Amino acid sequence: MKNLKRLMAMTVVLLGMLVGTGQVAAQSDVMGGIQSAIKSGSSRDLARYFNSKVDVNIDGDNGSFSQSQAEMVVRNFFSKNAPVSFSFDHQGGSEDGQRYAIGKYNHKGGRYNVVVKVKKYGDSYKIDTIEFK
Repeated sequence: MKNLKRLMAMTVVLLGMLVGTGQVAAQSDVMGGIQSAIKSGSSRDLARYFNSKVDVNIDGDNGSFSQSQAEMVVRNFFSKNAPVSFSFDHQGGSEDGQRYAIGKYNHKGGRYNVVVKVKKYGDSYKIDTIEFK
């Protein structure tokens, strides 16, 4: 009987942990997908994570674009600076639901520091801002 009570208590604790980490897991999946898209230089895959309006900053040239316009801007960037490697070095967030990731984008001509900011809309995270500096 004691073992059953202990097992039930452990199950309740584990379920609470799983529910609490669901949001973190969803964010990690999004950041993993974003990282893969950038690493492969796929503007199409990256655009799946774009919000309806996206702020794009490339070498100080920035603008606010629709999802399809932002995809074209990023596609142009990737075609001129094909990735050799990319990875996020740091991820974090704020209490208001905004998350960010910072990484290094290497291409044949050099390197860019990349900052991606995402925010939760409904039940999914979307890119609000992406910067290549």
